[in-house]
Amino acid sequence: MAKRKIRDAAAQVDVSDAVLARFLGYHLKRAQTVLMGDMNGAIAPLGLRMITFSALAMVVANAGLRQSQLADALAVERPNLVVILDDLEERGLITRDRVPSDRRAYALRPTPAGRTLFDEATAAVAAHEARMLAGVSAADRAAALRVLAAIRHGAGGA
Repeated sequence: MAKRKIRDAAAQVDVSDAVLARFLGYHLKRAQTVLMGDMNGAIAPLGLRMITFSALAMVVANAGLRQSQLADALAVERPNLVVILDDLEERGLITRDRVPSDRRAYALRPTPAGRTLFDEATAAVAAHEARMLAGVSAADRAAALRVLAAIRHGAGGA
């Protein structure tokens, strides 16, 4: 019975994240969790996840890029990318064509259906961002993008 009281008392303790809130990385992770959860909800009706949307977007914007280039651009391990591309290809959203000068390489191209889905997904992502950033000024958004780009491309960035 004494153990029960201790558990009940522990359940009443107020939890503070102040020990972590001083770190930028903690805020980035918490913000990412919120943003990605909402974004996944926005594109799930289209049969997409963040990684499949990202891959499709890169293929649409860079028709003819090679699988290895896409893996590098998305920072995805090549074997994991194959599964993603298989899904997009099976759905008729992209094609993989052998590169004549390098028979080991495949050039990726969007299909008309892939372009259409990309346009629909882009509209859903834009609506998601507008909703999530409704309370953020244009100046603050621009500043956030600058800071994130500096982190990404700085000494510690990829």
